[in-house]
Amino acid sequence: MKVAYNIPEFREARRKLNGSLGFVPTMGYLHEGHLELVRRARAENKNTAVSIFINPTQFGPREDLAAYPRDPDRDLSRLREEKVDLVLMPDAAEMYPPGYGTWVNVEGVTERLEGAARPGHFRGVATVVAKLFNIVEPTRAYFGEKDAQQLIVIKKMAADLDMGVQVITVPTVREFDGLAMSSRNVYLDLEERESALVLHKALTLARNLHSKGERNADVIRKEMTALIQEEPRAKIDYVSIADASTLDELSSIDRPAVVSLAVKIGKTRLIDNITLAG
Repeated sequence: MKVAYNIPEFREARRKLNGSLGFVPTMGYLHEGHLELVRRARAENKNTAVSIFINPTQFGPREDLAAYPRDPDRDLSRLREEKVDLVLMPDAAEMYPPGYGTWVNVEGVTERLEGAARPGHFRGVATVVAKLFNIVEPTRAYFGEKDAQQLIVIKKMAADLDMGVQVITVPTVREFDGLAMSSRNVYLDLEERESALVLHKALTLARNLHSKGERNADVIRKEMTALIQEEPRAKIDYVSIADASTLDELSSIDRPAVVSLAVKIGKTRLIDNITLAG
């Protein structure tokens, strides 16, 4: 496994590869969800590359950039076990050198949900992913469904800018009790970890109501909200039932819909989602 710490070093190694390249961009502190992306990339491509970069431009001024969990040695060990070919581990100065001033803005789908809650977040996400696609030149790039809005944004960017990268969606990997795997789960203490299950419970409630024939999105939102509010450690940021393509909020589930939510458990902000058919 070749580990490159700067862009020229990575590009030199990339030129030596023949055949398709599957790419998994990460911010490190790898868990089983990341590794599932890597395994999918390996299964579908001749070569596999992973980036580890905590992107400062997608964090707001009051967010957890400084405290974001890091363990690069462990990450590299796990990637060696998965037989990854190339790893890019740049620092912030490598990705955003002095005088950097170019940004990618994806309009429309970034203006609500995470985009409204975290101003500037998707400008940072779109910019760094565009840069990584240019550096890595992947055949396919792999992203988890847990970040549903991010996935929609990246697919739109890749299509709008004719990037020629196939963006592959991989189902959310969950803990045994349903909690979506996330690097931020490490922030939760034992009591908060139990309280965090309310996200999965609320999504399961939505799925069950839908399967029983409920199509009124307002009814489902209210039922989900009431369930979450029963958990004293939970503070709702948003509960959304939106069009799976545009992320416009729905009054009736008459088309594919993303049911998503952001909830703070203590100081930790968690997100999760499911998709419902129309």
